[in-house]
Amino acid sequence: MPRTCKDEAPLLVDSPVIKGRYVDLDGFTVGFETFEADADGAPVFRGLPDDRCQCPHWGLVLSGRFVLRYADREETYVAGDAYYAPPGHTPEVTAGTQVVEFSPSAEMRATMAVVSANMQAQSESGE
Repeated sequence: MPRTCKDEAPLLVDSPVIKGRYVDLDGFTVGFETFEADADGAPVFRGLPDDRCQCPHWGLVLSGRFVLRYADREETYVAGDAYYAPPGHTPEVTAGTQVVEFSPSAEMRATMAVVSANMQAQSESGE
């Protein structure tokens, strides 16, 4: 049976805002994300359809506060909440938030390609 834990997952995103550890388990990506600073994630999703994340996620908030914004609503989650995030969202987090997410790997890779490019551009411009 495929398995992982936070300590075994490689650190693939290491920025001042987010530390992300990710592992593919048979077509699903398990992500352990820790947010070091308050952040509105909308800018890193620019370039995706409607400038929103197109990957669905199932997750659990371990600590902090996690907000998902959709075109027609906003949903807030706190420590202990499990959630499903359909495509079409942008996140907002507070410092100290930790989540564990499960996402289809193909959709996650496509989304992360755009997010990574946007994060790199922000880093180079000093945003």
